[in-house]
Amino acid sequence: MATTAPSGCRSDLDPRYQRLCDLSEGWGIVLETMAAAGAVTAVAFMFALLVLVCKVQDSSKRKMLPTQFLLLLGVLGVFGLTFAFIIRLDAATGPTRFFLFGVLFSLCFSCLLAHAIGLTRLVRGRRPLSWLVLLGLALGFSVVQDVIAVEYIVLVTNRTNAAALAELPAPRRNEDFVMLLIYVLLLMALTLLTSLFTFCGPFAGWKRHGLHICLTTIVSILIWAAWITLLLIPALDHRWDDTILSAALVANGWAFLLAYVVPEFQQLTKQRNPMDYPVEDAFCKPQLMKQSYGVENRAYSQEEIARGLEEVGDTFYAPYTTHLQLQNRSPQRDFSIPRAQARTSPYGDYEGRKEGS
Repeated sequence: MATTAPSGCRSDLDPRYQRLCDLSEGWGIVLETMAAAGAVTAVAFMFALLVLVCKVQDSSKRKMLPTQFLLLLGVLGVFGLTFAFIIRLDAATGPTRFFLFGVLFSLCFSCLLAHAIGLTRLVRGRRPLSWLVLLGLALGFSVVQDVIAVEYIVLVTNRTNAAALAELPAPRRNEDFVMLLIYVLLLMALTLLTSLFTFCGPFAGWKRHGLHICLTTIVSILIWAAWITLLLIPALDHRWDDTILSAALVANGWAFLLAYVVPEFQQLTKQRNPMDYPVEDAFCKPQLMKQSYGVENRAYSQEEIARGLEEVGDTFYAPYTTHLQLQNRSPQRDFSIPRAQARTSPYGDYEGRKEGS
């Protein structure tokens, strides 16, 4: 006897997909709509990133673009994975859920962690990491979760029984699901800790990017704490397990977009600010010169400086500068002794005076 299709679904639709259109279970329709909107938004940001790559003036920001593009790929996968949790658990969706959930989130948080590591150097005035190093860090951090997920699926399914995950009791399946994500929780903690270090440095322009990462990680931690608590409550009906995990995926995906991607795009095309970088010739400045020790190097002692100032007089002189000094030279003083000179008689040329007398 054929089962009656729920309202909103076709009569010949497979029962596994009825949550996608069942009006009596509206959460499936709401979550798939939000997931589809998030996926379209992520794709739009990916195309925008490719278009704006030539308009980024700051070379340090340009080096972070491959890592941010990889994060958008992860966010797109998170929204796509939501449909695997709306569809009922079976031999096909079971391995997909257990493998991709941790892998996609580890990729996203690894990208945030790599970005935060790069910011800790920039905020202290150090040279930025290359795009290849940042991308390698993101992939290197995320590959650990891939190995963990593959090993778990191989052990549980015994290589051939793909339906083993669906046949597990619900409490055991939920516990295994959370235990499988311990490395992702570690990545979240490392990302939050590293983002806090981005606030310690003299170049405040990069702290705004660290704030985006910190806020995104804090919101993600709150979402994860909520769904893990709900999933492990024994008294909660296990029919809500898929709803909880689907909502967690959609919420965290939008948290990545709104708390990190959108603010980063606003900062992407801004003009390069010289105040965000150290002065290139700062090592030539006198205040950065190290003091030399030794008898032969003590040319500017306080006594000699004071004596020199007394001798020079009206002179503008700074002893530790590296450029030529302009001095106001005082006029030379005449210290010669004046000699007595005989004055000429005014009557020497008098006409009445006789010659020879």
